[in-house]
Amino acid sequence: MAHSPAAPVTQQICSTPVSQHREPEELREAAQCLVVDADGKKIPFRALYGEQKAIVVFVRNFLCYTCKEYVEDLAKVPKSFLEDANVRLIVIGQSSYHHIKPFCSLTGYTHEMYVDPQREIYKTLGMKRGEGNNISGTSVQSPHVKSNVLLGSIRSMWRAMTGPAFDFQGDPAQQGGTLILGPGNEVHFLHLDKHRLDHAPINRVLQLAGVKTVNFTDKSQIIDI
Repeated sequence: MAHSPAAPVTQQICSTPVSQHREPEELREAAQCLVVDADGKKIPFRALYGEQKAIVVFVRNFLCYTCKEYVEDLAKVPKSFLEDANVRLIVIGQSSYHHIKPFCSLTGYTHEMYVDPQREIYKTLGMKRGEGNNISGTSVQSPHVKSNVLLGSIRSMWRAMTGPAFDFQGDPAQQGGTLILGPGNEVHFLHLDKHRLDHAPINRVLQLAGVKTVNFTDKSQIIDI
């Protein structure tokens, strides 16, 4: 079930001070970095948002259970909602590009996905490494993550061990973030994750970008085994 779209945000809403009408120095530097698509083609980061507004989600790594479940919910955003709002939805990971197609297949994600294998954009935009305090004993919970920390971590390790090569598919300590960028040098929203459960709620991001929101409560709940 879809909710009516909100008007696009015209005031600055962000977790870190940036100007909507002036490109921050960090983003100007990151814009020159290259991302890689599923076929190994390198593309300037700026090309993803230069001509069209884009929601850009940086995930921790493709083995991370919280990232998997978050992207599974991103996959539920209909392409028609994005097309109606003229907005791109992009996920960026930090593994080899060879992992993109398997991760899309695993999560059912059919929107755009790229990788930043050397974490150049992650570093330039100031995305955090490490989590500091142990979150397993806290009540913090992402609305998009169904697994608990213990079982989720076990599942991530199992996927690493049973893959073609023992590969964590990116730096396990790297945190992600979410931005709404473009067209041009406009920055509408910036959220840098503090830990693995600190995702920006998807409907909030969609609303800020002027995209119809999605009713995620219709999906079946996952039962831990």
